[in-house]
Amino acid sequence: MIQPDPTFLRNAWLLSQGTRRVADDTIHAVVAQNRLTPYAWLSIGAALLTMAIKGAAYLVSGSVGLLSDALESGVNLGAALIALAVLGVVERPPDEDHAYGHGKAEYFSSGVEGTLITIAAATIAVTAVRRLLDPQPLSNIGLGLAIATSASLINLATARILLSGGRRYRSITLEADAQHLMTDVWSSAAILAGMAVVAVSDWQILDPLVALVVAGRISWVGIHLVRRSTEGLMDTALPQPVLKAITSVLDSHASKGVRYHALRSRQAGARYFVSVHIQVPGRWTIQRGHNLLEEVESEIRQAVQSVTVFTHIEPIEDPLSWEDEQLDRAQSAETDIA
Repeated sequence: MIQPDPTFLRNAWLLSQGTRRVADDTIHAVVAQNRLTPYAWLSIGAALLTMAIKGAAYLVSGSVGLLSDALESGVNLGAALIALAVLGVVERPPDEDHAYGHGKAEYFSSGVEGTLITIAAATIAVTAVRRLLDPQPLSNIGLGLAIATSASLINLATARILLSGGRRYRSITLEADAQHLMTDVWSSAAILAGMAVVAVSDWQILDPLVALVVAGRISWVGIHLVRRSTEGLMDTALPQPVLKAITSVLDSHASKGVRYHALRSRQAGARYFVSVHIQVPGRWTIQRGHNLLEEVESEIRQAVQSVTVFTHIEPIEDPLSWEDEQLDRAQSAETDIA
């Protein structure tokens, strides 16, 4: 009876595991992205509804705080439309011109949204200062409060749904939209509280003062979103918990005389990218080294979802193996190779 070659069986198993995992990750990413669009439509619907409600509350009460709130809902609508367009780009599969996919488009969306939030904050501040210089009495405060409260509850529910979806699918676009809506909720709460105090004390100046505080809070959120988007475009390394999971896999092979260096990582939307150089004893065969790389890549994909891993094998005894820890290899090493 012919006995199967153990090396052949191991290679076949590694190949099947790697292929299955890559397929699973691809399916997971595609399904995840296809599920993002409904969230964008939800955000658009909520923005239209709350903008109409808050506009009505402003017309009823004359509160500059509610006017600023309505303006922010208009910004929410613009941001939601941008998110819808960007998610359509993100859903596209990798192509010849975009071999790493289109995930980075999300950073443009969140960056634009952060900019819009900051502009909205400036608009609110200008409107509030004008009202401070020319105070106007509020009217129908009770009705205005009731109408605006309903809009805030709609935004709160929508924000929680978007935030949950953003964290589940690692979508910075949805997270930015959710954070934007949460700033709307908090600003609305402050404005409603200010209106309630005005109703009791008749201190009319409180309304624009609250609007100024809200503008400051909103601008902070906008700046934070712009900064986070910039970090994504600048290929910032993956979060420490993710890197720890990756290094734990690499460290687990140290007992075999295996070392690693030049570990680099970045994120493009929901997709992680990791590259690392694996150093093995020079006496190893090419097949043995290849088997190790397949095993390491498979283990990393099991530890971290939606990750693409690039590995490079080197003989640990060769001094040149240590010359490429930086992005630019030392000139002397290149000369020696030549």
